[in-house]
Amino acid sequence: MESSDLLKLIRGIPKAELHLHLEGSFEPELMFEIAHRNNIRLDYNSIESLKKAYKFNNLQEFLDIYYTGAQVLIHERDFFDLTWAYLSKVHSQNVVHVEVFFDPQTHTDRGIAFEVVITGIYKALQKAKEELNISSKLIMSYLRHLSQEEAFKTLESSIPHKEWIDGVGLDSSEMGNPPSKFTEVFKASASHGYKLVAHAGEEGPADYIWEALDLLNVVRIDHGNRCLDDPALIQRLLDGNIALTLCPLSNLELKVIQKMEDHPVAKMLDKGILATIHSDDPAYFGGYMNENYYETAKALNLDETQLMQLAINAFEASWLSPEDKEKHISLVKAYFGH
Repeated sequence: MESSDLLKLIRGIPKAELHLHLEGSFEPELMFEIAHRNNIRLDYNSIESLKKAYKFNNLQEFLDIYYTGAQVLIHERDFFDLTWAYLSKVHSQNVVHVEVFFDPQTHTDRGIAFEVVITGIYKALQKAKEELNISSKLIMSYLRHLSQEEAFKTLESSIPHKEWIDGVGLDSSEMGNPPSKFTEVFKASASHGYKLVAHAGEEGPADYIWEALDLLNVVRIDHGNRCLDDPALIQRLLDGNIALTLCPLSNLELKVIQKMEDHPVAKMLDKGILATIHSDDPAYFGGYMNENYYETAKALNLDETQLMQLAINAFEASWLSPEDKEKHISLVKAYFGH
């Protein structure tokens, strides 16, 4: 397929995004605008110099600048603007459902009230529902480089707002911070009705994916690249119909893979794994949903059947009602002439 035809095809696919960190959608232009509004001086003297800093050798180098950027977010309006900018962008890419992460501890550790953070985000999600017809779920992530005790404090802070929160996740520095570190807080989160997901097997080993499944009882795995190292784990994912939310451009930028042709998503589809594609932290990794689909499809020579399956899988793996899933999947199939 010609590149222009492939791009046109991808642009039209109705899509669901299930692995997106709102703080990671913070474009440099908006970062400078909010920093100016809040009288905060960034370490970079221009948008261009900030963009040049977006060259990472590993997850930790990215996280260092990710947390620096988040420092300018102070007021409810800031969190609204951040969220609304992301939703407006993905609306232009035919994303119709999002399940997004936010990192409360990144902000509460700086003295920003939990309520300020979530209210700004929630208002933007509601506006998108009304004005852009984008449905959404909100996932509160615990930062794994911090303690389980700190995660419990975040859980406690969330309770007054739990009608706005659909699930909890686990992100940040994976190596040396296994899922088993957070067994009790995940159990407590489930008791409050939160659905459970966790980042596992991005830089960490397949064992971390086993821990997320067996100890945290997650319903899907974020990333999960390393599952292919373990045939028994592949079978476990198949038996449980456990989805993986893969992020190809992120993996490339963070050197999880050395080139896009190395990405495992096609192998996963061939094995029947419920593999999906998302953008992770698009402001930092060079692409939103369409760019991730396009670069992956181009590098791996994905055909229309595989692209359709990726789109269907994302709706299948979502937390939408069975009726809404079926509606969206029918639209995907119709788009591909099925």
